[in-house]
Amino acid sequence: MKITVIIPNYKGKDYIRPCLDSLREQQTAPPLFKTLVVDNGSADGVPEIVRREYPEVNILELSENTGFCHAVNVGIRAADTPYVLLMNNDTIVKPGFVAALLERMESDSRIFSVSPMMLNMQDESRIDDAGDRYNALGWAFARGKGQLARRYQKPVHIFAACGGASLYRREAVLALGGFDENHFAYLEDIDIGYRARIHGWRNVYEPRAMVLHAGSAASGSRYNAFKVKLSSANNAYMIGKNMPLFQLFLNFPFLFIGFCIKTAFFAKKKMGMLYVKGYAEGIARCFGSAGKEHKVRFKWRNLWNYCCIQGTLWLDLVRIFIKS
Repeated sequence: MKITVIIPNYKGKDYIRPCLDSLREQQTAPPLFKTLVVDNGSADGVPEIVRREYPEVNILELSENTGFCHAVNVGIRAADTPYVLLMNNDTIVKPGFVAALLERMESDSRIFSVSPMMLNMQDESRIDDAGDRYNALGWAFARGKGQLARRYQKPVHIFAACGGASLYRREAVLALGGFDENHFAYLEDIDIGYRARIHGWRNVYEPRAMVLHAGSAASGSRYNAFKVKLSSANNAYMIGKNMPLFQLFLNFPFLFIGFCIKTAFFAKKKMGMLYVKGYAEGIARCFGSAGKEHKVRFKWRNLWNYCCIQGTLWLDLVRIFIKS
């Protein structure tokens, strides 16, 4: 068995059955994967449902909501397989999903993560995420969001895989220190993909692996106070911890413009000050104990990787407009 599917659950009673049913339907003999649900203290009856209706699924119960990052780290440490497949509880996988991810992962030993074609559960002809991009403005965005799925049928390299449903090389994740729990939730997948690239790993998109995604199942909506402030703080923190000083200076004009545009965007939604406060908290975190502990130290042997990342930051800026 090569894969452990890890499903962090928080208040996912309405989603967990379709998710686990879809996995059960594509299990092979001998089994290709095993499944582990990490319940984040949601107290919504999911552990009882899993034990009663899905005896083949293991479950770990946490006493409180410790966030996405801690939950998946618990699952990754508990796994004993070469690969871990992270899946949100509001996903439904299509036939052949796991096998396609595994085949792509094993095609190249330099691959850190494989991101699938995530489709909108309300309209399966539209992309929800075809791999994540990150640009010099400090903006993370889902490649292909809202676009027709037929336009995204080619495997490509991406900045990072979406943690909502992606396959990771377990030992590499552990070598990087796992998901940074200072994120709690949001942008943690961009961050670990960023750190992997600093060390020379690759992140790729595999369109043969398809999964439906409801989206915002735990937070409730695409834009809400909790998500806006936390995402803003995490973005500032991620930039500060992953960019060496010379790269921060190089990108500062772009980052400042990106910050201003985002502030104006959220101001129209009456959340502008919330976004600014979040960003300030993220900057403060960079200079605190968490930032110092998790700062990625510059090493000359990684200089070429930093150059490649910088090229991607500029290229992904262009890709916003050409929707690539």
